[in-house]
Amino acid sequence: MGHLDHASFGWLTPVLSYVMACIGAALGLRCTVRALATTGRSRRNWLVTGASAIGTGIWTMHFVAMLGFGVSGTDIRYDVPLTILSLLVAMVVVCVGVFAVGYGRDRTRALFLGGLTTGLGVASMHYLGMAAVRLHGDVGYDPFLVALSVLIAVVAATVALWAGLNIKSPVAVTLASLVMGAAVSSMHYTAMFAVSVRVTPSGADLPGATAMQFIFPLAVGLGSYLFLTSAFVALSPTAGEREASASAQRSDESAAAR
Repeated sequence: MGHLDHASFGWLTPVLSYVMACIGAALGLRCTVRALATTGRSRRNWLVTGASAIGTGIWTMHFVAMLGFGVSGTDIRYDVPLTILSLLVAMVVVCVGVFAVGYGRDRTRALFLGGLTTGLGVASMHYLGMAAVRLHGDVGYDPFLVALSVLIAVVAATVALWAGLNIKSPVAVTLASLVMGAAVSSMHYTAMFAVSVRVTPSGADLPGATAMQFIFPLAVGLGSYLFLTSAFVALSPTAGEREASASAQRSDESAAAR
């Protein structure tokens, strides 16, 4: 059995991955709040932005945490197409869940279906990412911890969507995002503790890319996207601010007409 190290860089990768999960959650919640206050194309655009933020945050959290993953006795490589597929899965399933809530007439049913779909999608993203791992040996999983990680993912996704429907104030969104970041990180490390590796020593070259060659640049790029999108959302006026501005403009025009 190879010894698994989930934090080979110390607390750096767990803390940074948690921060990325919180940023994605906070941005997704803010976009969902904006979406529910609008209609038509504007609602769709806000929902897409929110879904991409949450999906990107979850994926970045996962692979930033994976930068600290190591197994004694073997190098680790990542299959590039499978890793990219895991990112697309995260984006698509979160989008489905967010749209189910954003357009669902029966909020309870939409919340249940959206949370289940998104949670299973997040778990699928994680295990697709693990399937992309290439090493000298065989990877096994503890079925109980796998099931627990999936349950945590579904609960976390449902809570996230509920928060998007019911939480409005910036302070509440911040607190909710901190809780959601902790839930998503808990799901990741629960799933990682389910992993066991039986190392088969070999001198053969492993296929795929190293974490620093592929995952680190991609994680940095997606992290930059989250920060830039956060700035855009922060600077974009809310529906209330737009209405107040339009009302003030009408008042000015009325006064000028007199």
